[in-house]
Amino acid sequence: MPSYRSVALTMLLSLHGALGFSLRAASSPTTTNRLQHAARRTMSKRGTLYSTAEAAAEATSEEKKDSKIPIKNELAYDKVKMEDIVSLCKRRGIIFPSSEIYNGFAGFYDYGPLGSELKKNVKDAFWTHFVQCREDVVGLDTSIIHNPTTWQSSGHLDGFSDPMVDCKETKLRYRADQLFCSPVVMEECGSTVGFVCVLDANDADMKKAAKTQAKKLLKENDRKGQKIKAFEFTDLTQVSEETMAQVPSPGSGKPTLT
Repeated sequence: MPSYRSVALTMLLSLHGALGFSLRAASSPTTTNRLQHAARRTMSKRGTLYSTAEAAAEATSEEKKDSKIPIKNELAYDKVKMEDIVSLCKRRGIIFPSSEIYNGFAGFYDYGPLGSELKKNVKDAFWTHFVQCREDVVGLDTSIIHNPTTWQSSGHLDGFSDPMVDCKETKLRYRADQLFCSPVVMEECGSTVGFVCVLDANDADMKKAAKTQAKKLLKENDRKGQKIKAFEFTDLTQVSEETMAQVPSPGSGKPTLT
């Protein structure tokens, strides 16, 4: 017959947070039930109860056996279209275009129940990492609406101008100084078969994106596998109108920038 201590511990296993370890790691009632089952089973085997740590370890081991770990598919994201992502976000109530029933308003979005929680988690993680975990950073929450004299004194009205380019097909807008284009020049004959256009990033990522576009361009021009010269990137604020007409948009892959 089990001792009164074993019975008491068995009763405590039915209370959340009564164990010596945190039950928050066991995020479902199923795990708690497994802890209870493991404890009772050890008590029936030996007449005495193992430690709660051993019971937890046994329950965790059983949970790992029952869990189904998804297999990562590296090619899954290559087949996903933006339309599929947008449709999923609307169905799940994550994010919607603002004023959608009135043709929307570019650059503004409304967050649904899931989207609101997701946005809050991202903000909390950002604040924790960049503000609370650092001693040289403090948080501020200021108004974005100021007296017009403030913007004039800071030079925003007179000195700041961000040249923009629009994609006629995708309706996306880009800053011209954040888009970089380069001619694709054949190494043998020196002829230009077209242009590639990439978003501003580090050198490695820009070259990688440019190589992907260049391979597609060479394939379309029946020059697959031929060598090309090194890329010479120039932002779109420094190109002529003739060159702009040949530069593909990052969104459509076609020369649809204006």
